[in-house]
Amino acid sequence: MKLSDIPFVTTDWSTIPAERHAGDVGEAFWRTQYFGPEENRIRVRMVEYTPGYVADHWCSKGHIILCLEGAMETTLEDGRVMQLKAGMTYQVADGAEAHRSSTATGAKLFIVD
Repeated sequence: MKLSDIPFVTTDWSTIPAERHAGDVGEAFWRTQYFGPEENRIRVRMVEYTPGYVADHWCSKGHIILCLEGAMETTLEDGRVMQLKAGMTYQVADGAEAHRSSTATGAKLFIVD
C-alpha cells in the first residue's frame, strides 16, 4: 500500500451514511471513505456486525483490521480459526489467505484495504 495524493483530512464517521450488507446470517453496516488516485485507491471503513453475523462469502482481499468493540472469529480457508477482540488487529495481504468472518456478540471494526 502506498499512500499518495491524499491531503490531510479528518473524518466524522457519524456523518457518513451506513450501507447495509446482508450476511448469510445477520447484517454488516459499512461507513466507507475512499482516498488517493483511482489506480492506488485506499478504502477506509467503519464496519459494524450485528450479533450472530456470518459473512456470505470467502474474502481474498487484503485488509488491516482493528477491532474497536466486541469480538469476531475469522475462519481461514485451511480451517484455522482466529479470534479478534477489542484492541486487537489482523493483517493479511491480497490473495494471501481466503477468510470468512463471524461474530456471536457483534463487533465494531476499523478496516483499511
